[in-house]
Amino acid sequence: MAGDITFTMIKPGAVKNEHIGEILAMINQAGFHIVSLKMMRLSKDSAAKFYAVHKDKPFYESLIDFMSSGPIVAAILQKENAVEDYRKLIGATDPAKAEEGTIRKRFAESIQRNAVHGSDSDETAQWEAAFFFPEIERFYKEP
Repeated sequence: MAGDITFTMIKPGAVKNEHIGEILAMINQAGFHIVSLKMMRLSKDSAAKFYAVHKDKPFYESLIDFMSSGPIVAAILQKENAVEDYRKLIGATDPAKAEEGTIRKRFAESIQRNAVHGSDSDETAQWEAAFFFPEIERFYKEP
């Protein structure tokens, strides 16, 4: 499945603002199959583990606080060239720089409150998917 999946999280701000349905609709309309989906709340410890790659960055603590501030929606998405195609769909991290029609342009509040997370590589997608979903909770679309 490497290369055919990516991981996303709808972040607490977008969940609070009731954008789950619209974001999932954009994902479906872009041709992604939802392999796994769940709503949950990250503990500070879980958020810290998930974002450990950013531990030395100045925004790390505020990121952990934000990501544990309310529920998130986690999902594995399947499509050929999933990571690259999803990165295009979500747009730039800074919503002011995101292209029109992207998820972040439509739903982000700021750089940190940018509505969704998306894996940045095939390897990261595999690790992030495993962080949230065991194999028994994955339902791949057969070719």
